[in-house]
Amino acid sequence: MRAFISLFLYRVFFLCLLPVLLLALIIRSKNNPDYRKRLLERLGVLTSPMKRHGIVVHASSVGEVIALKAYINGILNQYPNIPVTLTTFTPTGSAQVQKLFGVRVQHCYLPLDVWPCTWLFLRQLQPRVLVLMETEIWPNLIAQCANRGIPMQLINGRLSDKSMKSYQKLSWLISASLQKFSEIWTQSSENQSNFLALGANTSTTNISGNLKFDIQLTDDVNNKIAALNDSLHSSHPIWLVASTHEGDETLVLDSFKELKKLQPSLLMMLVPRHPERFEQVHRLCIEHGFAVAKRSNEDSVTDTTDIWLIDTLGELLACCGIADIVTMGGSFSAIGGHNPLEPALFKKPVIVGPNMKNFSFINQQMLNHHAIIQLDSAINTPMSAQLTQAVNLLLNDKDKQQLLGAAAYKVVQMNQGASQKTVDALDKFLS
Repeated sequence: MRAFISLFLYRVFFLCLLPVLLLALIIRSKNNPDYRKRLLERLGVLTSPMKRHGIVVHASSVGEVIALKAYINGILNQYPNIPVTLTTFTPTGSAQVQKLFGVRVQHCYLPLDVWPCTWLFLRQLQPRVLVLMETEIWPNLIAQCANRGIPMQLINGRLSDKSMKSYQKLSWLISASLQKFSEIWTQSSENQSNFLALGANTSTTNISGNLKFDIQLTDDVNNKIAALNDSLHSSHPIWLVASTHEGDETLVLDSFKELKKLQPSLLMMLVPRHPERFEQVHRLCIEHGFAVAKRSNEDSVTDTTDIWLIDTLGELLACCGIADIVTMGGSFSAIGGHNPLEPALFKKPVIVGPNMKNFSFINQQMLNHHAIIQLDSAINTPMSAQLTQAVNLLLNDKDKQQLLGAAAYKVVQMNQGASQKTVDALDKFLS
């Protein structure tokens, strides 16, 4: 009864909130016009014909889509006659789906978790299986799938201690949702324990490992590396600062100013996380007095270039391939970091800030194997100064670069295999 009442109140609340959610999307579209496109899909109305009775897999944004690459390819190979629909929430995630999979998958936005919207979505697609990822727990969608008898999996399950405590405040709603999953596959034993503590079924909650370790080099990535090299007319060392958020760039540019005194030939590749911030970051670099080449303009990068701004989508992995040292953005603030496995795939030394909560298991694995440098917020040295010291140390020590890179690559190899294991787990629902 408590679960029923909780779900009812949740549905009423989100139905009343629907105009506000749509207004928020329109406001956000001021900086990124793509947010006001395909609004009907946000309401559960498919704007193009799609095949029914397939597998629906949801990946929130870019990082999740990339993490699912080996998994989706595995499904397409193992079940070639079953349509696959890959949904996202963000326009950048949508663009990544098109880049990685093209017409091999169907694609639309996952609708807002509002009763009429999800009802329309399920009625049109009538999936055989719904697959959600990490902590994508949408009580209304989950309840409707359960009522329709649609099997559900939560894959690559991730639930930190902090998130678990937050969810426990809504335990009547969340616990009931978790118990409706046919299977939950978690990244680690720690995540499994947290899902069980939140109410997941013991018999159906298992450990698969982390899909993000199954990252692969492809011909497409190699072609993008070649394209980047065509614009690079400099033999200077390259420091890649990847997936930056607001606040990261100021810290990094302060550090870069000091580094240029120590390493005058150093080139920085700067990759902002969100495309709506590209111009803002460009102006910030100019204001700091640096000579900037923009990737979107196909500017040549020469010995006089200080910063190569990668204001394009889908080239981050290729950027890792040509860098000497990589720093992951989002790790200097409450964002919680981004995936350090992409540079590790190329055996590149990685530096991260103190907050890697989004990748705590991966980060700990790399720390355990001396495969990453993590800065420390507990010491008195300012973060920009710590970053300057760490980058300068690596630039002056090629052996250390190679040791860190080799150790990072070893961590990737040791943890691969989760994607195929998770693909195989679908068989019982599809045979």
